[in-house]
Amino acid sequence: MTTTQTTTQTTNERTALDLLTTMTLEQKVAQLIGYWIDRGEEVVAPMAGEMATSSAYEDVTRHGVGHLTRVYGTRPVDPVERARWLWAEQRRLRERSGHGIPALVHEECLTGLAAWRAATFPTPLAWGASFDPEIVERMGALIGESMRSLGVHQGLAPVLDVIRDPRWGRVDECIGEDPYLVGTVGTAYVRGLQSAGVHATLKHFVGYSASRAGRNHAPVSIGPRELADVFLPPFEMAVRDGGAHSVMNSYSDLDGVPAAASRALFTDLLREQWGFDGVVVSDYFAVAFLQLMHGVATSPAEAAALALTAGIDVELPTGDAYLALVDAVREGSLEEAAVDRAVLRVLTQKAELGLLTETFEGHGPDVVDLDPPGHRALARTLAEESVVLLANDGVLPLGSAERAPARVAVVGPNADRAAALMGCYSFVNHVLAHHPDVELGLALPTLAEALRAQLPDSEVVTALGCEVEGEDRSGFAEAAEVVASADVAVVVLGDQAGLFGRGTVGEGNDVESLELPGQQRALVAELRQTGTPLVVVLLTGRPYALAWALDGEDRPNAVLQSFFPGEEGGAAIARLLTGAASPSGRLPVSLPRAAGAQPYGYLHPVLGGPSEVTSVDPTPVRPFGFGLTYTTFARTDLTTPPTCPTDGTIAVEVTVTNTGAREGTDVVQLYARDVAASVVRPVAQLLAYQRVTLAPGASARLAFEVPTARLALTDPAWRRAVEPGTVEVWVGGSCAEREAEGRVELVGPLAPVGPASGRIARCSVSPA
Repeated sequence: MTTTQTTTQTTNERTALDLLTTMTLEQKVAQLIGYWIDRGEEVVAPMAGEMATSSAYEDVTRHGVGHLTRVYGTRPVDPVERARWLWAEQRRLRERSGHGIPALVHEECLTGLAAWRAATFPTPLAWGASFDPEIVERMGALIGESMRSLGVHQGLAPVLDVIRDPRWGRVDECIGEDPYLVGTVGTAYVRGLQSAGVHATLKHFVGYSASRAGRNHAPVSIGPRELADVFLPPFEMAVRDGGAHSVMNSYSDLDGVPAAASRALFTDLLREQWGFDGVVVSDYFAVAFLQLMHGVATSPAEAAALALTAGIDVELPTGDAYLALVDAVREGSLEEAAVDRAVLRVLTQKAELGLLTETFEGHGPDVVDLDPPGHRALARTLAEESVVLLANDGVLPLGSAERAPARVAVVGPNADRAAALMGCYSFVNHVLAHHPDVELGLALPTLAEALRAQLPDSEVVTALGCEVEGEDRSGFAEAAEVVASADVAVVVLGDQAGLFGRGTVGEGNDVESLELPGQQRALVAELRQTGTPLVVVLLTGRPYALAWALDGEDRPNAVLQSFFPGEEGGAAIARLLTGAASPSGRLPVSLPRAAGAQPYGYLHPVLGGPSEVTSVDPTPVRPFGFGLTYTTFARTDLTTPPTCPTDGTIAVEVTVTNTGAREGTDVVQLYARDVAASVVRPVAQLLAYQRVTLAPGASARLAFEVPTARLALTDPAWRRAVEPGTVEVWVGGSCAEREAEGRVELVGPLAPVGPASGRIARCSVSPA
């Protein structure tokens, strides 16, 4: 933190402290709760119906309120009209609450501002597939600009949960299965959002994605070493390197202790060890769940005291439990100092955001464009970068001048359906699904529509074939007829995102099988009998078991994987199919062989993979980092120093050459293996990565500078440190390919990892 930042922080804290001393207990507690003024019958949060509060808005806010919950994101509202209401309401809170403090407004922003008519970007799993933190940071800044223009101050993103089991419904909200990829991409989003003056909220702290059997809210039974080495690093990176201002708890219990009641996590670790000085907010209803779901409290008041003393400053989305804090203090079961600590943090945050001096004159913006051309252009670029080409026998690209197809069949349940492009937390699938009579509010060209625009000289014909879910095969015959009459068929399969049973993936939509839903696999088998070349495009929120499509005897001619690519996803995929753009995405998560092989991650030790001591082969169908292009690359001449201090920086260089006939982008992936250590280590670990675009025949020399802290482990004495010893390093097309190899000896004493330790590798690129 710079001197200026420290001075500003001190000034904000002093302002907050002066205000705190003038407030009544009721006014203080009011700052620790949210109010969801628009909540209706729609289920957009877990157990929202069961948790409905009967308290009237005027009664709850007579002493002020900490947060206004999802003012724009609960139902379709006109942004300008809603902004006028919000500006007027903020003035009312300032004038009538007795202390002049307006509310902080928070919204979901996982794939863009979750509001009607707002731009919808690719889902976070697509961010991971891009391996491009820079574009994610730019996206975060654009999202933040839209939010700030509407008077929104805090965004509930990014999700930094490391994927452990693709059966979990919330996989599409996550960035990947590697903590470094999650950390670098997630931290970039934090920087982008906060550059626009909107506070980012890291979630879900911590271990949420490791729930048993991939079930939502299920217990988490990982050990402290796995917690420290896999799940905590992305959060630490976003706090220390990204300067994140807010953190949200996990719903799950960690070895029997609910996260929302864990002082060890939110006070001892987050604040005292990492130095986090922001605000911790509860996930929706998580405080009440301490009583209702976890059974560690006997009343709302007891649940509130547990959460507050653990370090949860604000209860969201409402004050179901924290409103009881007033009586708890007056009865003597809770010290008022605990309330004061949390209120001071909330007021300091409001001071940082300028809320304590904002007068809200006027009525807000007169004109709002939440989906301007710049947003759409970046959404398309990110979507293009995120699509992973899994297989191609030469049928792609379709659009070269000498073989442009005269007739293209675009079939399947997601071929001509806009909602198929969107993730669970997009406004389209999160909210508009409850309002079928309301227009989408923004242009969402489907893949079929985009292909018509991209191939103006080709006839593009469509057929449904089957729905995403269900057993109905009555559309197979029509689809087969359409495909048989075409030169090539694009078969668009995958998911429908939704919540709590409404859809095939998304929050609460966990699965037992990793086969494609419904009759989609059978549809491909039927269409294969026509003899027409098939290109399968997958629009999904999780990786599915695709051995039949990639390695089977009757596999299609090409397969593209897209993880909910957003509003410009149809156009992006159409450009990739026709060769107007070239695929460059890489798998951010292993492509599973079967549901029974889960949980699986590429960061496994020798005995976590295939071996002679088990008859089960968990080897993924395609490994982490895999992705094809329309050209080929060679990675050669890797160099490393013979030795490096345990507290130093490893210099690794490698040459990458485009050996094909087309321009293309390689994602250069640097991996390592600790040959022998004091605890079991993975067979491969991502150290660094870099995108590089090369013309045919061109070469580039990449110079990586990798802090040795990237190789840190938690040793038998529970010290997080770098040990001396031999480390193998390599570069390849995925974690499983050792194309160019080297090794380095780490020398010197055990090197503890602390706040000053490097967490991010650097790379410079120069012509070779």
